[in-house]
Amino acid sequence: MPRLSEVIAALENLWPAERAESWDAVGTVVGEPGQDVERVLFAVDPVQEIVDEAVKLGADLLVTHHPLYLRGTTTVAASTFKGRVVHTLIKHDIALHVAHTNADTADPGVSDALAGALDLRVVRPLVPDPADPDGRRGLGRVCELDHPLTVRELAARAAERLPATAQGIRVAGDPDATVRTVAVSGGSGDSLFDHVRAAGVDAFLTADLRHHPASEARAHGAHAAHAAHQPLALLDAAHWATEWPWCELAAAQLDEISDRHGWGLRVHVSKTVTDPWTSQFPSPGAPN
Repeated sequence: MPRLSEVIAALENLWPAERAESWDAVGTVVGEPGQDVERVLFAVDPVQEIVDEAVKLGADLLVTHHPLYLRGTTTVAASTFKGRVVHTLIKHDIALHVAHTNADTADPGVSDALAGALDLRVVRPLVPDPADPDGRRGLGRVCELDHPLTVRELAARAAERLPATAQGIRVAGDPDATVRTVAVSGGSGDSLFDHVRAAGVDAFLTADLRHHPASEARAHGAHAAHAAHQPLALLDAAHWATEWPWCELAAAQLDEISDRHGWGLRVHVSKTVTDPWTSQFPSPGAPN
């Protein structure tokens, strides 16, 4: 049975902390380096519901994609919801480790897992990491389909393959347009439109698309249509749903490491939906 320090070293090798964005907060948040680790739980969000699941499971380590404290704090009092998370973890000897933007740009990373869930063939990073001589790391992925689909068919595939959420998949563009190439980015992706346009793809699937960036992207698409280029279709999924496939990928990576070292870890992936939206009511007469 490995020590926490050994497991963390393996995770840091997969997702080095120095590859995280400067504003990010990754690495080990809670945990005694010498404690034994037998069960590991992967999840997107370090919220109380997930921590309670880790307690019930008997996990020794919780690995999440989102940080617990992205900004500084002056208290971990249990009267605050994040402080309660810390207290619960420590009380039950559960360590917490975070891999966020360092997992986004990893090879394989969050967007590789998203592409895999949708049966897309990854061609290259959308925003390559200049520090990677092999050109495989970076933010987002440019992908190809095995055979063309309509925007409607691609959206239906995403709705079926990604975890179910209240939002489902929102689409901007002609539902009957043909898609051969797709850019994907797990999590919030509307800062990447310049890179998406430069990639020349038919569609962009991501999450958290805001009004103004999406509106401007559609305007760019209308302009492109006048130049005989197909307008860019947008597919907007729930943030949590686009990142959850990484949990399965990361769990499989740790399983392989455990087998190689003879650790015998029991690795689990939480299926608890922590997307904050719980219901959706379409407007009467709304387009569909």
